[in-house]
Amino acid sequence: MVAGRDAGESEGAGYGSGEPAVWRAVVDALPDGAIVLDSEGRVMHHNLAARDLFPRLRPGLVLAQVMRHPDLLAAADRAVLAPDPVEVQIVEHMPIERRITARVSRLSEAPVERQPALLVTFRDLSEQDRLAQMRADFVANASHELRTPLASLRGYVETLQGPARNDAVARERFLASMADHAARMTRLIDDLLSLSRIEMRQHLPPRTIVDLDAVAASALQGMEPLATAARVTLKLSPLQGRAFARADRDEIVQVLQNLLQNAIKYGREGGKVEVRLSRETATGLAGQGRIAVAVIDDGPGIPAEHLPRLTERFYRVNPGTSRDKGGTGLGLAIVKHVMTRHRGELRIASQVGEGSRFTIVLDEVAGSGAGD
Repeated sequence: MVAGRDAGESEGAGYGSGEPAVWRAVVDALPDGAIVLDSEGRVMHHNLAARDLFPRLRPGLVLAQVMRHPDLLAAADRAVLAPDPVEVQIVEHMPIERRITARVSRLSEAPVERQPALLVTFRDLSEQDRLAQMRADFVANASHELRTPLASLRGYVETLQGPARNDAVARERFLASMADHAARMTRLIDDLLSLSRIEMRQHLPPRTIVDLDAVAASALQGMEPLATAARVTLKLSPLQGRAFARADRDEIVQVLQNLLQNAIKYGREGGKVEVRLSRETATGLAGQGRIAVAVIDDGPGIPAEHLPRLTERFYRVNPGTSRDKGGTGLGLAIVKHVMTRHRGELRIASQVGEGSRFTIVLDEVAGSGAGD
């Protein structure tokens, strides 16, 4: 049995090193993890992708010493006589949960000692599974968010068509509620479209140079009506001198308005919200400075256990309060994706009873304001 024979690690030193290097170069060039076994089931060669999957992998080890998965070992034994590749699915739960597909292919009909006999390739499907689950969750959450206001609208329509047909007071009350639900669905669809557009362009870094002082002032001005209604005082603390960064102006305005809107809605009624710009000390070999734009409120703060999940789509600290205040659960997800596109950073800090600070950080560039 190819997979079952044992060999000590000491055999791995320089194992098969005298063979021509062409096939080794081919294995090294494969995008997936790949291991070449000899006729006795020992590892002759492997690429870096395989070593990333199995850190203990060494030439000279038998396959069972690399991965003790019975289906894989059985596949290796079958592949010795099988004309076609043998494929198996491997699910691991320790040290981390992952799903791997392994494909064992015969390289020679008549294996020769110390010559390549089997090629085992591995493809880690864990990230693919995670993305598929994220898509499924996203569709389910979006459907749920739309279903609730749609059900309410349908109920109001049926009531107005029936028992409340001639009730003027009920009609006005229901129509106001219908308008609120329609506005909520509009906000949700707008945020979904915005998130989709950002994701489509996420691989394209911005090219224009903007003045972050001016961008922050514009975002603050757009939030003044909401702040006035909530009796919240807005304050801008700009930098001394102009602060240039390579950014998409509209997206950064959207980011700051999302952060300001959250600070106003979930902060303290009659409180204060400040937008504060600052420079950070240059670090690293490039010595490039960075500009931080912080949105600071003096509201109730956010419990620490919620902070790591705030940028997840549809995640809410208090779902009922968020919906009552018109939140879609997508604002911070949009902020995170915009910052990813800008190769920037989003920092979140909050203390219960003392308020919250949401900070975006961008690389500073020299510029004259062109494109602002």
